[in-house]
Amino acid sequence: MDQSLCSSLKRTRFWDCFGVLRAQRCPQRARPAALWRTGLLLCFLTFCACLDEECVLGVVGRPVSLPCLYPQLLSFENFSIEWRGGEEVVLRSVWERSKNVEELGVNSATLPADAALTGNFSLELPTVQPNQHRTTFGLFVISRENQSAALCTVCLRIAASFISPLLQREQGAEGEETSFLCRASGGFPEPVVSWLINFIYDPPEGSVETQATLLPDSHLYNITSHLTANISKESTVTCIVENLTLNETTTSTSYGVKGSPVVVRASDSLWMFSTALCAVVGVMVVVGVAYQIHLDRVSKRKKLEFQSMKADRGRKRRRQYKEESEAMKPKETDV
Repeated sequence: MDQSLCSSLKRTRFWDCFGVLRAQRCPQRARPAALWRTGLLLCFLTFCACLDEECVLGVVGRPVSLPCLYPQLLSFENFSIEWRGGEEVVLRSVWERSKNVEELGVNSATLPADAALTGNFSLELPTVQPNQHRTTFGLFVISRENQSAALCTVCLRIAASFISPLLQREQGAEGEETSFLCRASGGFPEPVVSWLINFIYDPPEGSVETQATLLPDSHLYNITSHLTANISKESTVTCIVENLTLNETTTSTSYGVKGSPVVVRASDSLWMFSTALCAVVGVMVVVGVAYQIHLDRVSKRKKLEFQSMKADRGRKRRRQYKEESEAMKPKETDV
């Protein structure tokens, strides 16, 4: 590929802007000058949009794709492109007759498999590392004279989530200050650490000291924050770690000494209520059984009384019948 490709690419951007301007002015020559100024403004904004960097968020340990869609390159038969991070070449690709004949990527960086069909020349990184010194990447077209034209510029924002912080309370003697220690690790970039007392109040000025250490092996941050103040035992203290890049917030809270007795009293109350409920249920069961026994006895007594009355009636009827029978017999007389 020669210098004509770079010139052609530059002319393409120029004529895109000129086309917007011409569409505003040429159809009607007599239009007011305001349309001419509008066309210039649109051209300027279009040109500025070409220069703006697009930022991509990359999470440590995960793959990321730096977008660059430029199908105009496919109209040229032979060309070479390079993805650079600063002055370092991350990927170099040689194309002949719209085919990728050679590709060399650092740290397994690649181009999409369908680049020859779609013109998608995005840089695909298999993993993001926080030790990358260059966070701005650009795609360049290389000519025989080693001159280049930047097609895409992408800034990579690197981030990693922090583990939930650990908060420790060191209660001083009576009248002494209380110390709190908050630790968080495994995140990137350096977070914002803040404290709250009773979920509302900020700690006294000068009572917080925070240190951020960049671990040499993982290049992630280890955060240690100290709060030393005259805080009562009943106060609740919260440590807040904010990762602004990921828009993540993790917290850890140390509750005052009142929290434990309240739980104990609540547990005792629940136990007493359960005992009282069981006692009431037991009494109701006993009363119910006793009442049922009473009903059974009453029913049995009434049944016996009914049977006794029935037997008495039978005896009376038999006695009356016997007396009537005897009264009806003729009496014998002596002759």
